[in-house]
Amino acid sequence: MTSQPAAPKRPSITAFFPAYNDGGTIGSLVVTTLHTLAELTDDYEVIVVENGSTDYTLEVLEALAQRYDRLRVLTHRESLGYGGALRVGFANATKELIFYTDGDAQYDPRELKLLLPLMQPGIDVVNGYKISRSDPLHRKIIGRLYHHTVRLLFGFKLRDVDCDFRLIRRHVFEVIDLESPDGTICLELVKKLQDAGFRFAEVPVHHYHRTYGTSQFFNFRRLRRIPPQLFKLWWKLVVRREHLPRIRARRAALEARLAGQVQQTV
Repeated sequence: MTSQPAAPKRPSITAFFPAYNDGGTIGSLVVTTLHTLAELTDDYEVIVVENGSTDYTLEVLEALAQRYDRLRVLTHRESLGYGGALRVGFANATKELIFYTDGDAQYDPRELKLLLPLMQPGIDVVNGYKISRSDPLHRKIIGRLYHHTVRLLFGFKLRDVDCDFRLIRRHVFEVIDLESPDGTICLELVKKLQDAGFRFAEVPVHHYHRTYGTSQFFNFRRLRRIPPQLFKLWWKLVVRREHLPRIRARRAALEARLAGQVQQTV
């Protein structure tokens, strides 16, 4: 009797969400993600970084945490800012792959099934891009202007750098550090990943209307902060580029470590 070939090893996955006043969406987002991960792997966890919400987000998460042992809720009663919440999520992820999206549920976590097959050897990040943007007209216009501006300033190659629907190998965070406290962290993340030579794959995903709450990005107070924030980040990453020697040294160390692991398995 011939033996059957071993099934390919399924990767372990952390999914995490920053949540701020997402009480109407975070419950279904967490439960749908738990069910999706159970189809994809036996080794998974879900983390929610609760970020100073003033609605009932915390109450929903506390109830869910009592029911689902694979859910971890990291509560911060003082807001960390969007960048701070993402840094906490990345730092607390324990699995091989990290998937994240926002707690407002404008993306469908079941479409993680579209990202995972593209995470092949040699690919470090699988990035979604919006098939179409389901937002009011003024947000579409501002979003398109923002996209073209940052693509020109930072030399981005992605089709949609503003799509927060990503699957990332955890080991990239041995190479890059993130510092931005606000929404510019997504630009910092992609720019540093590019500068480190990590490879991207892209896949189209759906974007849905917001069903609860209001955007923390598209309000006048925050929009007027964007130009100085962009200039500061551009000066730091494009003009001064002080991060490059550190990134290159860490990337070389990572490659050496991964090569050693491959030799040990041969």
